Amino acid sequence: MQLHQHTGRDVIRYASNWTKPISFRGAESINEEDIQGLMEAIHRLKSGKLDLILHSPDGVAEVAEGMVSYLRKKFDHIRVIVPQAAMSAATMLACAANEIVMGKQSSLGPIDPQLELLSEYGVQFLPAQAIIDNFETVKKISSESPQQMGAFFPF
Repeated sequence: MQLHQHTGRDVIRYASNWTKPISFRGAESINEEDIQGLMEAIHRLKSGKLDLILHSPDGVAEVAEGMVSYLRKKFDHIRVIVPQAAMSAATMLACAANEIVMGKQSSLGPIDPQLELLSEYGVQFLPAQAIIDNFETVKKISSESPQQMGAFFPF
């Protein structure tokens, strides 16, 4: 409330308690459920300028994109304030703002897209870059030493 009184801008806080243990994965992340909450939070805001206080470890890139699209339709100027950390999808959200305000202890990034894969060990998240790198390794080995491909593709 004090920030709004000082700047005259609308203020929303999107923060998660990701430094504490949670009961299920993703509860602390930007996810599909957040879009509805965001829409409800900004429904009656009218200043055209937003201060978004952002603290989140990650999330779904497509959801962050949807949030940015929705916020851009409502606000002419968006300033993201990162008091501690905005990582991955939260970094993407911050980078879509007109302005980012950070303290000396604040941090952004990295943006590390992950793919969810079901394995014999359960759900695992693999960095997209690791999958690309592995594919390039397989291509190289298949052209240089096709006899070694059995290590990658069991027969």
